[in-house]
Amino acid sequence: MEKALFLDRDGIINVDKGYLYRSEDIEFIDGIFDLCLFANFKGYKIIVVTNQAGVDRGFYTEEDVQTLHKWMRVQFEMRGVELTDFFYCPHHPDFTGECGCRKPNPGMLLMAMTMYDIDASKSVMVGDKVSDMQAGKSAGVGLNIIVASQYADAKPDEADEIFSSVKEVYEFLKGRL
Repeated sequence: MEKALFLDRDGIINVDKGYLYRSEDIEFIDGIFDLCLFANFKGYKIIVVTNQAGVDRGFYTEEDVQTLHKWMRVQFEMRGVELTDFFYCPHHPDFTGECGCRKPNPGMLLMAMTMYDIDASKSVMVGDKVSDMQAGKSAGVGLNIIVASQYADAKPDEADEIFSSVKEVYEFLKGRL
């Protein structure tokens, strides 16, 4: 079985500016390329799992999301990083009701695990919200890390590790993986 580094998108890969869908608005988080290069080197598949409620809210289309993800993949490839896949939930509970894919539900992670034969217990989830940690734990991910720079009220029981930056996550994982 494979192992994966699951990454939330907005707030972990790029600065969360709210409902991003245009490449010109993307600002990559400091340390994300180093983290991903290291994960690739250690044999981890890199899978992005992101809630994109802006689709249901009518702010942008699924085609916009897919176009942005294609552009992001190229940006990572130009830096030597192989992203395995992007999974996104276009739903918003106020419009479509509850779904199994919107974090904190584990649907996107479980789908990726099935598709890529991933061993959850050997995988890592990195997110910036408690809902990312809940999704990771529900999916059985072995290590759930929150980057709590914007969410300083994250409690130790909500994540296995709490750091204030993606660079700190990279330094921690270099000594652990």
